[in-house]
Amino acid sequence: MISTDNLCMSCMREIGDARQCPYCGYHVDSAQIPPYLPVRTVVANRYLVGKLLEYNGEGATYIGWDISEKKAVNIREFFPDAIAIRTSTALTLKVMSGSEAVFAECNQGFLELWTKLSRLKGLSALINVTDVVEDYGTSYAVYDHVEGVTLREYLLSSKTGYVSWERARQLLMPILSTLGTLHSAGIIHRGISPSTLIIGRDGKVRITGFGIWQSRSQRGDLTAQIYPGYAAIEQYGFDGQQGPWTDIYAFGAVLYRTLIGSDPIDATERVTNDKLMVPGKFAEQLPAYVINGLINALQILPEDRTRTVEQLRAELSASPVAAASESIYTSPRKSQTSPINLPVINTPPSRAEDDDDDDEEEDLARLKAMKRSERKTMLKTTAIIVAVGIVAFIILIFTVFRDDFGITLGSGRTPETTLASGDGTATVPDFLGKNYFDVTSNPVFTSLYDFESQYEYSDEFEKNYIVRQSISAGTPVNSGTTIVLTVSKGKEQVELPSDIIGSTYDYVYKRLVNLGFEVERRDAKSDGYYHAADEVISASPAPGKSYDKGSKIIVMVYAGEDEPETEEPTSSFDYDYDPPLEDAPPMDDPGLDYNPDENGDGFVSEDVIN
Repeated sequence: MISTDNLCMSCMREIGDARQCPYCGYHVDSAQIPPYLPVRTVVANRYLVGKLLEYNGEGATYIGWDISEKKAVNIREFFPDAIAIRTSTALTLKVMSGSEAVFAECNQGFLELWTKLSRLKGLSALINVTDVVEDYGTSYAVYDHVEGVTLREYLLSSKTGYVSWERARQLLMPILSTLGTLHSAGIIHRGISPSTLIIGRDGKVRITGFGIWQSRSQRGDLTAQIYPGYAAIEQYGFDGQQGPWTDIYAFGAVLYRTLIGSDPIDATERVTNDKLMVPGKFAEQLPAYVINGLINALQILPEDRTRTVEQLRAELSASPVAAASESIYTSPRKSQTSPINLPVINTPPSRAEDDDDDDEEEDLARLKAMKRSERKTMLKTTAIIVAVGIVAFIILIFTVFRDDFGITLGSGRTPETTLASGDGTATVPDFLGKNYFDVTSNPVFTSLYDFESQYEYSDEFEKNYIVRQSISAGTPVNSGTTIVLTVSKGKEQVELPSDIIGSTYDYVYKRLVNLGFEVERRDAKSDGYYHAADEVISASPAPGKSYDKGSKIIVMVYAGEDEPETEEPTSSFDYDYDPPLEDAPPMDDPGLDYNPDENGDGFVSEDVIN
């Protein structure tokens, strides 16, 4: 039976009597930063509070332990730091004088939001909310703890900083479907960003980071958490009602970041200078309907923007409905060497900058010419591919698969006459370097020999190719002789532990070296979360997956600058606390994003979405 006394309060794994967790490096004497719940606080007589994961103007999220179900969970505490405090002498929140009505209203909104989420079950792209409780003068939501990395970390760990449309479609379309369900339930997220989408170890992307509207709008009474580049203009206090279209803007911005590799321009800047940059090389690679969907989703004014998830899904899938409604103002894409100008799809012609671009007949003619050109290019490409395929097939028949077709080069003999003799003996062929399944499925070989297999890792041979054979090639043997084939399992792969994030660099270095990885350290700025000096905040490639032994792992380590100053507590919850914390640091630091560039100067050659 699992004893909570033996649990690490950072990763919720059993560590026995150890003072420092061997999995994540967390020390049992580590204190929670004030004014948040001390580790091992019990909420609602059921949930054990662990390490603080993140906080914002609405509240805090801790890793926790469900004592009844004996599993790791996340605990979200409603703790609006602008109107409530927690003193050093009590765990119960104290509402600031004059803010009682606001606290009650926001707390009720928190309860309603998470209660609605707890009723939504079976959505693969949604966290599983298991409980909503009240304690210590506030409210708590409990949901399953998912080990993984954020979409932002995933993109930063890739070689280019972006992914193809096909990969983006696999990752993000389930998110879009789940957003549609949330909107039907009356839930608007308002915080969709690469930092609030987490990719679990099962490969599924889930939406996290839910918050009440007061914490996601500068019109609210709480400290607002706005994600620059991903928040719609109506969240900044400008005129415009919030609704599903608010999340659609954020989703479009996430899709832009995923496909292009850089954050979109903040909506507040686009109001006065509406130029959203797209590199020409991406316009050449992306389907026209995807660019069209992006343009419509990223319109500044809510009334110009795509209004529903269903409409955006249709546009991104190039459905007949979307195609029928596609504007004729789509300009043809130009070559990669020069920028392209993609005009606003939903903007009336009177708002265009150049009157010549408003001529519908000219635009329609260009569009038809572009489609004719694309069809010609597609036909030529198809012909080339077919021709290359035929040549490759012929080469394979006369090389790799010549034994299967009874073909020999030069001798004119078939495998039967080469291998078997009339006295019941056969000459062992050279199986080295051949595909194991090709050999053991060849009827000639199986009629002469019995095969057994054993597997080992190999740096020389690819997976499923034969490394050794127990009887040397050219040896005469009786028919039916057993030959043991040693088959390659490919290069040895080792899982990169996901729990290295949050551990000290020295611990991570020793552990990864022992696993057979090469480790490269790089210092990094804070990503918006609280980190101790020398703490590992991310790694590339992404943890939680298996990689070739000997691979280089780039470890991003927090150098300790701008670390908050706190006094060392004399006990687990003995500290002085005066005013509420300053505004929480932003969750998303664009400064860490990798922007692919062609010139090596850190700037992307860009096109203009007007």
